[in-house]
Amino acid sequence: MEAVVAVFAVLFVLCLVLGAYATVKAVGAAKRGVDRTISQARRAVEDQTLRAKSLGRSGPAGELAELRLTLRTSMRATQDALYAGAAEDDSLKESVALFERLSAYGHQLDAELKRLEGEPNRATLAERLPGLRERTLRITDSADSLRWAAHDRARRFAEDDLDMLSAQIDVEAGALRHWTGPEPAAASEPWPETPADGQDRRSAPQTPRPGSAPEAAPPAITPPGRRPVHSWQKKPRPESTT
Repeated sequence: MEAVVAVFAVLFVLCLVLGAYATVKAVGAAKRGVDRTISQARRAVEDQTLRAKSLGRSGPAGELAELRLTLRTSMRATQDALYAGAAEDDSLKESVALFERLSAYGHQLDAELKRLEGEPNRATLAERLPGLRERTLRITDSADSLRWAAHDRARRFAEDDLDMLSAQIDVEAGALRHWTGPEPAAASEPWPETPADGQDRRSAPQTPRPGSAPEAAPPAITPPGRRPVHSWQKKPRPESTT
């Protein structure tokens, strides 16, 4: 009885532990989902704000907002493309590692552009804009190069798969239309075999040639008897010995 109680106690404790673990995992997943949703909403709001600033403001402030919007759009698009492709293609893992290194410079530039948005000195902003524009262009060009390379690779694989599938479909369609192929030629009659050398040719059937006279019938086995001589027939004259 005590053993049964102990077993039930152990099972109860295990159920509590598993329930607590499942609860923690569910809460963590829900928290990550909420954080992801909040981050996406925050990015969307910030992007809309930057778009409004780039369109509504003129001068260095408006250009800074435009540079930030361009940088963030390019980096986010490249990140989505590489991470989605790396899940199916292991060759993109090195590209993802390079992009993460590039992202460090992108975040640094974005933080610097954001800090300069509150700079009241327009002259200082005008002096630093060419360098900021060049850095933004270099980072976005590198990100775009990685993104388009990943797109071209995926498109090439898709075209190869499509070509292979089209070839298989053509073969299957030809097999289904087998009745439309050329009919096999009728087999010709075999020629009679030629008798070997030394074989009795009389045993082979002789085919008469057209237009030739029929050969005489072979003599009978028993020779014919002497014909009777009648009185009205003349006696044969003896031949001359001279």
